[in-house]
Amino acid sequence: MRDYTKRNVSTLGDTAQTQAVEYDQGLRAHMLRVYNHMGIGLAITGLVAMLVAGSQDAMALIFGTPLRWVVMLAPLGFVLFLSFKVMSMRESTAKIVFYTYAAAMGLSLSALLVVYTGESIARTFFISASVFGAMSLYGYTTKKDLSGMGSFLFMGLIGLILASVVNMFMESSALQFAISAIGVLIFVGLTAYDTQKIKETYYTIGEQYAGRAAILGALSLYLDFINLFIYMLQFLGNRE
Repeated sequence: MRDYTKRNVSTLGDTAQTQAVEYDQGLRAHMLRVYNHMGIGLAITGLVAMLVAGSQDAMALIFGTPLRWVVMLAPLGFVLFLSFKVMSMRESTAKIVFYTYAAAMGLSLSALLVVYTGESIARTFFISASVFGAMSLYGYTTKKDLSGMGSFLFMGLIGLILASVVNMFMESSALQFAISAIGVLIFVGLTAYDTQKIKETYYTIGEQYAGRAAILGALSLYLDFINLFIYMLQFLGNRE
């Protein structure tokens, strides 16, 4: 009887270990898919921004006409649409919408390539990528629960948006400096928080939703990186 019990315990232990290994492998594959989608999105954004910034006619058409409002507001529409509808879409459709959003963001960010020097943009990009990579790795590996940061960071983000709107009318350089500093801190924190959230979400979703969840995760990290880059550029960028 004791031998039978030992064999059962041993079998249960082996089964639990096998499931843990499968979860680890599945999680790594899921995170790799998230980062791949994000990387492709960033590549599309950068390519579109460079092509548009390199064409005076395109820049005049977009930013010299009311079309600029469409270009500026379209990314927000894509984000809201993806956030609420991605889980009900086909995975292939969600990919197309996400990559189209990345292209629209490239149109919006093309002005930065004209305002700032290429050298300072490249330098800021690599610094932002290093900070993002470090914080995302922290969010993935830490055993600390970062969920408590979520509400705090969200409130900070709302305050940041309101301050940015106010400064559109005040045009205060001191306020802009504070907004940039706070913005960097908020999106550094959000990078770690969102990475841990994506990791935890993997364990609660079914296989049929994993692909769409990966795209939603890529959207979150893409937004973190883009905003981190923009706020850092306001610190480190040299204007033309």
